[in-house]
Amino acid sequence: MNGSWRWEYQRYDPKSERLVESLCALGNGRFATRGSAPETTADDIHYPATYLAGCYDRLTSTVAGRTVSNEDMVRLPDWTALRYRCLPDDAPPGDWLTPDHPALRHYRVSLDLRTGTLTRRLLFLDAEGRRLGVTHTRLVHMGDPYLAAQRTVLRAYGWSGRLEVASVLDGDVVNAGVDRYRALAGRHLVAHRTGVNAEGISWLSSATSASRIRIGIAVRTCVRPVAVVDVTCTAATAQQSYVLPIRRGQPVVVVKTAALCTSLDRPRADPVRSSIEHVTYAAAFPALLASHRAAWQRIWAEGGVRAAGDTGRILRLHAFHVLQTLSPHTAELDTGVPARGLHGEAYRGHVFWDELFVLPYLDLHFPETARALLMYRHRRLPAAREEARRAGAAGAMFPWQSGSSGTEETQRLHLNPRSGRWLPDHSHLQRHVGSAVAWNVWQYGLATGDTGFMHGPGAELLLNIAHFWADTAVWDARLGRYRIRGVVGPDEYHDAYPDATTPGIDDNAYTNVTAAWAIARALDLYGELPAARRAELLARLGVDAERLQCWEEISRRLYVPHHRDVISQFHGYGDLAELDWDTYRGRYHDIRRLDRILEAEGDTPNRYQVSKQADTLMLGFLFRPEELARLFRRLGYPLDEELWARTVAYYLRRTCHGSTLSSLVHGWILARQQGADAWEYCREALLGDITDVQGGTTGEGIHLGAMAGTLDLVERGVVGLEAGADGLHVDPVQLSEIPASAFTVCYLGHRDIRIHFRPGRLGVRVPTSLHGPVPLVLPGGRREHVAAGQERWFRLSAAQAATSPR
Repeated sequence: MNGSWRWEYQRYDPKSERLVESLCALGNGRFATRGSAPETTADDIHYPATYLAGCYDRLTSTVAGRTVSNEDMVRLPDWTALRYRCLPDDAPPGDWLTPDHPALRHYRVSLDLRTGTLTRRLLFLDAEGRRLGVTHTRLVHMGDPYLAAQRTVLRAYGWSGRLEVASVLDGDVVNAGVDRYRALAGRHLVAHRTGVNAEGISWLSSATSASRIRIGIAVRTCVRPVAVVDVTCTAATAQQSYVLPIRRGQPVVVVKTAALCTSLDRPRADPVRSSIEHVTYAAAFPALLASHRAAWQRIWAEGGVRAAGDTGRILRLHAFHVLQTLSPHTAELDTGVPARGLHGEAYRGHVFWDELFVLPYLDLHFPETARALLMYRHRRLPAAREEARRAGAAGAMFPWQSGSSGTEETQRLHLNPRSGRWLPDHSHLQRHVGSAVAWNVWQYGLATGDTGFMHGPGAELLLNIAHFWADTAVWDARLGRYRIRGVVGPDEYHDAYPDATTPGIDDNAYTNVTAAWAIARALDLYGELPAARRAELLARLGVDAERLQCWEEISRRLYVPHHRDVISQFHGYGDLAELDWDTYRGRYHDIRRLDRILEAEGDTPNRYQVSKQADTLMLGFLFRPEELARLFRRLGYPLDEELWARTVAYYLRRTCHGSTLSSLVHGWILARQQGADAWEYCREALLGDITDVQGGTTGEGIHLGAMAGTLDLVERGVVGLEAGADGLHVDPVQLSEIPASAFTVCYLGHRDIRIHFRPGRLGVRVPTSLHGPVPLVLPGGRREHVAAGQERWFRLSAAQAATSPR
C-alpha cells in the first residue's frame, strides 16, 4: 500500500514493468538510473539504463529511402547488473534467478521519496523447496553527483548451501528503449575497454561515436562472507563471480558502489582514472546512505509542496522526479530541460518548450538551477542566430528540439505506428519556443531580482528573440496589421492548410500574442539598461533607435484572428470542417492520437477543427485575465470575460488531449474560472504518468513538464502565487479537492519563505535575514508586508480584511 512518502508495487506484472522502471528511476540531476531489476537485461519487458545530463551523440540511419541524422541522449553502461543462482552439491547449477523465473513467489518494489532510495524484495521457491529471499536497496547519491550504490542481501530460509553471484559492469548497450525508433541506428558507445585492478575494482572505458565524449565507470564490489573472486572481462563487460556459502541466519551481502565520470566534467581529467579514484575512496554503504538521506532532507525542505490525501502524495512523487532531473547539481552543468527527464529515450532526450512548465516552480524554489537552465539557452544564442539566418530572418530563432549544440534537432520524418508509414514532420515550424524562452527569462527576473543576469544574458536573450519576431512579421495593407506566416502552433496537428503544397499556417493566435508580448518586454528591459549597455546591444543586434520604434509598432499591430465571436486558433481555422466526434469515439474509444487515426484512414487533421492540446488557451496559462486583457487592448482588440469564456468553451469541445500538457492547461484555466469540470482535467494531469494515460509512453520516460506543471498548478494556479515587481501576488481560487497547501519559496534574495494556504487564510513566515520585509499583494490590490523573522496570517475574503500575527 502506498504511504504518503512511499510509492509501492506489490506484485510483478511484466506488462507494466517499463512503467515501474520509469517511475522508480533514481537520479541526482547529473545522472539517473532507471528502476530496473538488477537481475535483468534489456528485452521486451525490461530496460535497465543509465543516462547522463547533456550526453548526446549523433548517428545516421537510412529510413524510407532517405538518410536521416538523429542526435540522441546516450544510454550508458549498466552498473547495476547482478546475477545469482543456487549451486546444488550434486547437480548442475540452477538457473540464474530473475523476476521472470517460475520460482518467483513474492515481489515488491518500494520507492522511498523521503530518502531517495529504491528497495526491491523478491522471494523464490525452487523445485527442491528452497526459499531464497532477496532485498536490493539502491541509491543515486544526491550529495555526491558522481556516485551510486546498490546493496543486495540474500537470505536462505530453512536450508544451507552455496550461491553463485556475478557482479557485472555491462557496456554492451544500445539505445533501443522506444519501439518506433528501432529502425534507426542506436549503437552510440564505441572503443570499449574493461579491466579489474589490483584492489578488485572493475572499470569500463568507452566513448560516444560522433561527439567523442569519453566515459569512465568504476564499480567496487564488496561481498560478505569474503570469497575468492573469478574475473571475466570482454571488450565491453567486466564480470566478477563469487561462490558463497549461505545458511539460515547468515545472509550473503553484496554491495556495488559505482562512480561515473566523463570528459564533460570540470576540471577535465581522465574519466577512467577519476572514476576509479572516486569509488576507491567512497564511504561504505551505511555512510553513503546516511549522507544521501541528509542531502534529500535539505532538498525537500526547499522544494516540497504539501497537500492532503492522494493529491499530496502524487505531488510529492512529481516533485521527486523533477528534483532528480533538475537538482541543485544541475546549476553546475550545461544542460537544458529534457522533456522526458533522465528516465528514458522518448523524444531522444531533447529539450523542447517544456521548461515553460518547469521553470515557474524552480524560480520560486531553486533559482540557481533556473538560472543555469536559462544559461543553457544563452550559450546556444549563436546557434539560434544562425538558425534565424538560415530561415532568412534576423535575431535568434530557437529550435523546437534542442540537444547538445542548440541547432534544430527535430526529426524530418516520423513513424505512424498505426499505419506503419514514415511521414514528413514539420514540427520544426513551432517558432513559439522563442517566446517561451523570453517568458521564462522575464519570470526569473521578477522572482529573483537578479539584475546581473537580466542586464547581461537576459537582455541578450530577450532582445534577440524580439529582433526575430519583429523581422519575421510582415505588413498586410489589406488588414492594416502585421502577420506571422508559415508556422505551427502548440496544437501540432495543423501543419498546413488543406490541400496546400507548402507547410505552415498563418497567424497562430498564441504565437502572435506571445510575440507581441516578447517584443514589448524586450523594449521595457532595454529602457532600464545603462546607456553604454544599450549602445553595446544595439551594435551587436545591428539595429538603431529608428528600428526600435518599428518594433514598438509591430508589438501593437500584430494580427489576432477571430471567428464566430471567439479567438481563432489561426487564420482560417473557422473555415475548417467540423469532425464527427461521436463517430470517432465510438469507433476507436481512445482518440487522443487523432492525427495517427486520421492518417491511417488516408485523412488528415489539417481538414478539421480539432486540436491535439491547448493552443489558444495557452494564453490563459501564461497570463492572468487582467494581463491578457491588457495585452489584447495594446494590440487594439477587446477581450472581456465573456469573449474569453466563449473561447475556452469553443476549444474544450474540439480538443482530444493527445499531450499530457493539455489536461494540465485546461484544468488550470477551468480552476481559475471556477469551471465545473476543472478537477476532471486536474486529476488527469496528476494521474497522467502514474496510470500511463497516453498508453505505453511513460515507460519511455516520464513527462517532466506535466509533472512540474502540477506543482505549479497548486502554487500559481490555486494559491495564485506569482512574483511581481511590486511584491508576491496572491490571488487564490477555490478548488475543493485541493483546499489547503504549504510550501517554501525564494523571492528577491529571501530564502525559506514559508507559505501556508488554508480556506480563506494565508500564512507567511519570513526567516530572519538581512533583507528587508517581503511585500505582498493580496486580492483586491491590498498591500501588506511581512518583516524578516515574522509570521503573519491574513484573511483573504474582502469582508475579513484584518490580519493577525501568529
